[in-house]
Amino acid sequence: MAKILLVEDDEDNIGLLVRLLEHHGHALSVAQDGETALARAREERPELILMDLELPPTPADPPDPNAGLEATRRLKADPATAGIPVIALTAHTMAHHQERIAAAGCDAFQEKPIHPFEKLLDKIAGFTSRDV
Repeated sequence: MAKILLVEDDEDNIGLLVRLLEHHGHALSVAQDGETALARAREERPELILMDLELPPTPADPPDPNAGLEATRRLKADPATAGIPVIALTAHTMAHHQERIAAAGCDAFQEKPIHPFEKLLDKIAGFTSRDV
């Protein structure tokens, strides 16, 4: 079982991912904006972060297509969280998007919608060395 921080603002996606990942034995914590994600990562020290790229920077903000990348940059710049692997969750997977994802410090990306779900499970297992 891996301890995972899910950073996602869409309630439907949260419900689906939490159900599926918990079914496979993972423990999840959820943050719905960048600031909360940074605080939870420092406090909880998850083994892995699943980061939606389009989310509100703070709870009062509207979604921003760059907020997940900025949150990742800040996580990777902080010595306390720099070593936590980040898998970007995004519908934007063209080469220039992949370059921006990597430049922000994401360790991998997962295309949304997530199908088949086993692809995400394999990526999680690769970063956590845990059977899923």
